This record gives sequence, structure tokens and C-alpha cells, in this order.
Amino acid sequence: MNALSPSITITALPGIPLVRPGDDLAQLILDSLGRLGLRLVNGDVLVVTSKIVSKSEGRQVDLKSVIPSERALELAAETRKDPRIVELVLRESRLISRKAAGVLVVQHRLGFVSANAGIDQSNVDGSDDHVLLLPLDPDASSARLRARLHELTSAEVGIVISDSHGRPFRMGNVGVAIGVAGMPALLDLRGKPDLFGRELKISIQGYADLVASAANLLTGEADEGLPAVLVRGLSYASVEGRAAALNRPPEQDLYR
Repeated sequence: MNALSPSITITALPGIPLVRPGDDLAQLILDSLGRLGLRLVNGDVLVVTSKIVSKSEGRQVDLKSVIPSERALELAAETRKDPRIVELVLRESRLISRKAAGVLVVQHRLGFVSANAGIDQSNVDGSDDHVLLLPLDPDASSARLRARLHELTSAEVGIVISDSHGRPFRMGNVGVAIGVAGMPALLDLRGKPDLFGRELKISIQGYADLVASAANLLTGEADEGLPAVLVRGLSYASVEGRAAALNRPPEQDLYR
């Protein structure tokens, strides 16, 4: 199977309003598609940012309600961060990977490594008092969104919930998949031939991450206001992929 058809289109969906707890993301997406004169077809992939998923699931926290622990106060002094945010980072994390002034990198409870456990204050509600946590279970959120879209349209689509992550040895953020449904998270290319017939022995593609990063060119991270993207033209197997499969097992990790 080829990972890509000869061409793909990536379309940002306009007019999605500021999302509130309980909002029907599937309907908001379909309304936006309708404004473009588009409808979902089998094989489409929808990339939605973790932020609107978190908002719809009520993952917003008022910092005024957070009481920092002693550990959070100590870490806040070391890192010069708001101790209330540090407290939330600790609650969302398994362990601390690196810390320095202005830096707190952790292993998130979902298994990946990220700065500040993905907790974000940008594009929340314009207040300095509120932050967003990542979705509780992004793979389950992806599956629910896929099922709801199928209920409304009968289309079998892939879903990627994206977030932006830094990389330890490279500058700049890239889009990554933290939730996946209806498509592969990984493509194992081992055993396939290269152009000269040589068998690939170690090539495994982070397929959902590639899709998330392509969509991130349109969603952006500032004031773009484009939290959902339609990717059309991909060729992939309809499988029950999960973003959790993208996390490298600890026994294979040479850096953490």
C-alpha cells in the first residue's frame, strides 16, 4: 500500500466559533464544511487541535482554584514558574524529565514527553486566570468524534487530534498526533523494497504525526482561528489506530 496517493489537499475549515464545554464538535465541523460546499467522503481525515477538544470536554481550570503543594512551590522557585501551573503539571505527569529556569519538561500521564504537560494559556478565553489541560483520553475522544461524524454523515473517516511539541535536539515546534481513530498511527514499512529492490529493515513511519504536522501548517499556534483541517487524498488502511502506539517503549528509549 502506498502511504500517499499522487496528490492530497489540505483545507482549513473556516468559521468554527470559540468552543464551549458540551459543544458538538462534529456538527461544528460539518457546518464549516457546508460553508465551503464540501461534504465528508470515505477516506477523508479530519485533524482537530487538542485545544478545541479540551474546551468541549470542559478541561479548563481556573488557576484561582489551584492550591500548590510543597513540591510545586519548590519546583516553581527553581523554574521561576507560576506555582499553580506547576501544581497542575505535576498532577498531569508521571515524572519530571528536565528542569531549569523557565523550563519544565515532563513525561505526561499519556506517555509522551512535553513541556509543561501540554498545559496552555494561549487562546483559552483572554484571561490570565484560566488554563487548558490536554484531553483526558485523546484516543477515546478521537473515537467518539469519528463515531458522531459517521452517525451524521455515514462517512468512514480518520481522526487525528493534534498538539504542538518541541524536540530536544531541534529548534521549533511541530504538530504531533496525541489522539487517533480510524487510521494507522504507525506504518511499518519493514520488508518493503526500496527503489533498487533492497529490503527495508528498520523503517517505521510516524504516519499520524506526519498528518498532524502537515495540518499544523494551516492551524498554526497564534491567532489563525483555524482549529480543524480536512486532509483529502490519503490512502490508508481503515484500522483502529491509537496515538498511544507512537510512544516509544521505555526499554527502547536511549535518551530519556
